Amino acid sequence: MTRQQLIETLQIWMNAWNRHDLDEVMMLFHDEAIFENWDGKITRGKANIRRLWTPWFANHGDFHFALEDIIVDETAQKALLRWRLTWPSPEKTTRGEPEVRQGLDVLHFAEGLITHKLTYSKTVVLVNGRRHLLP
Repeated sequence: MTRQQLIETLQIWMNAWNRHDLDEVMMLFHDEAIFENWDGKITRGKANIRRLWTPWFANHGDFHFALEDIIVDETAQKALLRWRLTWPSPEKTTRGEPEVRQGLDVLHFAEGLITHKLTYSKTVVLVNGRRHLLP
């Protein structure tokens, strides 16, 4: 894909997240994709990633990702997304309160599909404007 096609694809993908449309989010994954979560857990295969994310989409309320930056390497077919997630906090001590979390996704593409999604998140979040260290 060209640089512009990668950027447009990423914007469509982020919009699917914000519509809470798991089917459209998953359309961009290769069957053998690998997802590495910010906690280090690795999930292999599109079907397994869908199984992992189905409860997340169902149970995490009104989440929204604001795309803050996109860096694209057209030659390597890789992208870095810097995002800000707002949602009801899932943490035990602040459950349901408005939370802001910041992070990065490193995405690898092949033939227009995501083959790797590596997610990194800050360990301090804002809940009602107060800083909280994630457990």
